[in-house]
Amino acid sequence: MRTAYSVETVRNTERELMARLPEGALMQRAAAGLAAACADLLGGGSGVGPASGSAAGPGSVVGRRVYGSKVVVLAGSGANGGDALYAGARLAARGARVSAVLLAPDRTHEGGLSALLGKGGRVVDDPFEVLAVADLVLDGITGIGGHGGLRPDAVPVARAARGGSGVIVAVDLPSGVEADTGEVKGEALRADATVTFGAYKPGLLIDPAREYAGAVRLVDIGLGPYLPSVPELEALQHADVARLLPKPTGESDKYRRGVVGIVAGSARYPGAAVLAVAGALRGGAGAVRYVGPGGSTVIARYPETLVHDGPPSKAGRVQAWAVGPGLGDGPGVADVLASDVPVLVDADGLRALDPATVRARTAPTLLTPHAGEAAALLGVDRAEVESGRLAAVRELAARYGATVLLKGSTTLIASPDRSVPVRVNPTGTPWLATAGSGDVLSGLAGSLLASGLEARDAASAAAYLHGLAGRLASRGAPVAAHEVAEGVREAWRSVGGGE
Repeated sequence: MRTAYSVETVRNTERELMARLPEGALMQRAAAGLAAACADLLGGGSGVGPASGSAAGPGSVVGRRVYGSKVVVLAGSGANGGDALYAGARLAARGARVSAVLLAPDRTHEGGLSALLGKGGRVVDDPFEVLAVADLVLDGITGIGGHGGLRPDAVPVARAARGGSGVIVAVDLPSGVEADTGEVKGEALRADATVTFGAYKPGLLIDPAREYAGAVRLVDIGLGPYLPSVPELEALQHADVARLLPKPTGESDKYRRGVVGIVAGSARYPGAAVLAVAGALRGGAGAVRYVGPGGSTVIARYPETLVHDGPPSKAGRVQAWAVGPGLGDGPGVADVLASDVPVLVDADGLRALDPATVRARTAPTLLTPHAGEAAALLGVDRAEVESGRLAAVRELAARYGATVLLKGSTTLIASPDRSVPVRVNPTGTPWLATAGSGDVLSGLAGSLLASGLEARDAASAAAYLHGLAGRLASRGAPVAAHEVAEGVREAWRSVGGGE
């Protein structure tokens, strides 16, 4: 599992560790890891090429050696600039031609600058000339303490770096992004790779800042034993999801494995019922009950489904409900919310959702809005949700007393309990931005709820499998929602859910 910690936590931990180490030891550890990552890039070992928008083609640095390469260090004030300068000194010692651009000359880290000059590096007055021909640029302008985007005097330098041919490596965090929230409140320098120290920061895992980070490498500087046991953010990996997935035993039958009820579809959106059921059938529950007007269409596609005209309360026993996809103005939401089992609410079910009604429920509730739906629930503009996803998902969870899965370029899962880390899904792909994909996710998550997973775990596992299924189904090409549903089985197997 990847874990991310706030700036305050990281700094407190660093202070605790520095008190136990010789002066400067922690910065040297960071610089050593940073220099090693840069050497890998210059040697072609990592295969990381320039990001989209760079003037250079993919792999333009691959195959070069550190010796003779042209490196530019963009050094701001404080420790971040010091890390970059010390790393530049190590690269200069290996034969790189290192030039330093000092963005705060009167506050440059003296030890780092002295080390660089001592190894043959130089300070340049004209950054644009060296940036135009650089093989690698170290972004040490602001680091984790920066707020509100780049300062005006740094903007032309950042643009020149991005427009040059060199690979840009961010030191700890791309300059101009918000470390704690993933927001980008001004101009920022987009990196091809980020080398972060000691722990991931939330901004490296949450869009829009995540898009500025490129490939992220974590350098261990010894913070691990001193970090709190509960992080700010966590991202599940294959092994974590495999442990969550329900597996039948010798005593299992279709009812013991769980029955999920699906309330979805309408005359206008009949396909939503089919897609939600498709996701549910692949989610681990033993049976799927469908309630709604699309019973004949669902049975034609999935004859194993148990269908009922409604209302949901008369359909038979279920262990969880998923309501909303393609429902339009159809009934069912109030009936489902009045039940005593876990409920997932999506799409049309979210319209006019009453916070008091949700908070009064005794069983868990999982809300799965996209940014537009989240904005409507919060009474704000969609842009505000998309630019501040972490704040939005936390506010929704608190306001409704529910677990919230906020869909989008970064899918986040928040519990109403603020002491529980927010989860970020690492498997998302832009190819999932297709009609009906969210319906599949609703059915899948509802099925995992019915199988006995807690709301937070069901949402996390469903998002992970859904994203992975989208990748497997598309393989870099356009994909339809029904293909995503079909890909869930392969995704499940790939994380160890099969025999």
